[in-house]
Amino acid sequence: MNGFSLYRIVMAVLAVSGMAQMPVFKRYHIADVPGLAWTADSFLTFRLHYAAAAALLFWLGHRLVRRGAASLGAARVALLGMLFATGAARVIENLPRVAFPPMAGRFLDWTHLGAAMAIGIWALTSVVRKNVKTPSPDRDIV
Repeated sequence: MNGFSLYRIVMAVLAVSGMAQMPVFKRYHIADVPGLAWTADSFLTFRLHYAAAAALLFWLGHRLVRRGAASLGAARVALLGMLFATGAARVIENLPRVAFPPMAGRFLDWTHLGAAMAIGIWALTSVVRKNVKTPSPDRDIV
């Protein structure tokens, strides 16, 4: 497994565990599907999200030290930085005896969700562009 595969796996775990923090899996009965009951356990998905975020930070630090910020691209660095900043603020908000004003908490939630969605949309468009630029041998056969 190369480093970029680790990045993809960690981002997928972050996306699923992040959505699980909003109780959509239980609300829409996805957790009732056999094998997916764990998605309704908010404590488990909370821990999974933190572990995946730690793995992402490890990967990001390793990549930045070995190849530099230019290897990631300015857009990815900006989006990951926004995700990290809002995620770190959320971690602080979850500490005991720490309370943010309601609007600040809501702003953090929406900014974190927006950054995650922007990374997802950007990744999908990158895959589509890559498939359009490199024709597959299967497409040439008509």
